[in-house]
Amino acid sequence: MAPKRKPAAAEERDPDGIFRGVSAFIIPHGVQTRRLEVWKQRLVQMGGRVVEKPAKGELAGVNHVLAMDAKALLRELNAAWLHRFRGSLVSFEWLEECLKSGERLPEHKFAISYEEEFKPKKEAGTGDLGVPQPAKRSKLSPEHPGDDKRISGGDREKEQACGGHPETSTHVDEGTSAEKKPSQYASSQSSSGDSKDTVGLHGTFDIEVTGYVQVLIYESYDQEASSGGPSIYAPADLNRNITKIFGRLIDIYRALGDDRRSFSYYKAIPVIEKLPFKIDSADQVKGLPTFGKSLKDHINEIVTTGKLSKLEHFENDEKVRTISLFGEVWGVGPATALKLYEKGHRTLDDLRKDESLTNAQRIGLKFFDDIKQRIPRNEVSEMEKLLQDVGSNILPGVTIVCGGSYRRGKASCGDMDIIITHSDGESHAGFLPKFVQRLKEINFLREDLIFSIHSVDGTDSGVDTYFGLCTYPGRELRHRIDLKVYPRNRYACGLLAWTGNDVLNRRLRLLAESKGYVLDDTGLYLATKGSGGKHAGRSDAIVNCHTEKDVFDTLGFPWLEPHERNL
Repeated sequence: MAPKRKPAAAEERDPDGIFRGVSAFIIPHGVQTRRLEVWKQRLVQMGGRVVEKPAKGELAGVNHVLAMDAKALLRELNAAWLHRFRGSLVSFEWLEECLKSGERLPEHKFAISYEEEFKPKKEAGTGDLGVPQPAKRSKLSPEHPGDDKRISGGDREKEQACGGHPETSTHVDEGTSAEKKPSQYASSQSSSGDSKDTVGLHGTFDIEVTGYVQVLIYESYDQEASSGGPSIYAPADLNRNITKIFGRLIDIYRALGDDRRSFSYYKAIPVIEKLPFKIDSADQVKGLPTFGKSLKDHINEIVTTGKLSKLEHFENDEKVRTISLFGEVWGVGPATALKLYEKGHRTLDDLRKDESLTNAQRIGLKFFDDIKQRIPRNEVSEMEKLLQDVGSNILPGVTIVCGGSYRRGKASCGDMDIIITHSDGESHAGFLPKFVQRLKEINFLREDLIFSIHSVDGTDSGVDTYFGLCTYPGRELRHRIDLKVYPRNRYACGLLAWTGNDVLNRRLRLLAESKGYVLDDTGLYLATKGSGGKHAGRSDAIVNCHTEKDVFDTLGFPWLEPHERNL
């Protein structure tokens, strides 16, 4: 008699599997019970979690809802809950394809769009008359006070772009990581900050206040996209009397290391810039995003008196005035600015006599006035072309793009952010030293601030970095320039991060975190879990994103053309 067959041992759960970070509620309608149980088992075995729906209908901790289709989805969950849900709504096909391929695939191709169920059916012969459609379901991570702690400090917009990771340098003396970042990364944008125009829009979903702003923002995206908006960012800017003062407050608070307050002004400026009317009273901005009581009080004081007492107080305070001035020197952050003040320094001439400054800080001090001058857009365009020609002569097929405010369509730029890669995924390695050398030979690159090479040995995600000063052909005026070389599989996230703006970068990072990812300029990663189930950091598992749109789609954020990213 043949021996009885022993039951197969249950496969052990892999906490670092492809579904790590997925907390799923599964809607059973339309799927065979046996098949559903197999899917649940595999999801859990490969690092995920299945959440059963409590009697109250609450789904705490859920970041994914899986269903057969929109009809099945709406049988189980009401529209009001779905409007508030900021996770992913995906079909079972996503789970099935992930299991087949053995890797976690981007979710956008499998997303369920339940809004279609609410759209009125077209009558025969009416055609598409361009009637505005309902706003898309918002997946934006909500803004709340606690988020402001995540903003990197002072003049470190580019450190934000890179997820806050300090750069190492072969040309800069050691100091704190914050001091290795330029002190005016964002000062050049201080009076032209970033937010999305929400004026004159009409939301179509009757949802709670927290969703109201999100609907406005989404409808704004849709209207701009459908109208084929201009590639140049040219807001009405009828309220320079307000934005100029707010821009100055941004610089001061950044120099003082007060990120929360500086960011509140930074978000408000673009909203004001885009208003099609002159503000006579703060009541005119009532209901717009980012405007709390304090900002509205400031607006009332400015339009009534033409000045702001808070700014006058700062400008008359020697300590604040001095620290703010020192903070505008490249490489001097809030902590160093305070130390220099406490040493008795009060002017830039005092700093020039201080032997403790690093070489990079001395360069920033020497070309202080040059660096503060903005670069006209046409000159940036010509320098981008020069870089592309030089790069192609060294490495045919190389991709060289100028990001930052230039790519977002601004009329002028504080500096140049150059993002580089090669389509073959290999030739980028070792390119930067040759590129820098050639640019020095033609007298384009002049002074070095940071120079680090990682593509050859594969450290630091294989990203190479050069920060320095350059000159427009035929001139001696120095401009700041940053060169970043990425492996092809990391280029999309690098281009996205270095295009900005920092409001968008911050929203995308928070949204990624809410969905079990970590996003920085080197990639979109699965997050690791620490004690208590909280995210502890990023894993080595990177989500394959070939384009910027892949990142947007994976996170469930509506696609924005570069000129639409002045949020």
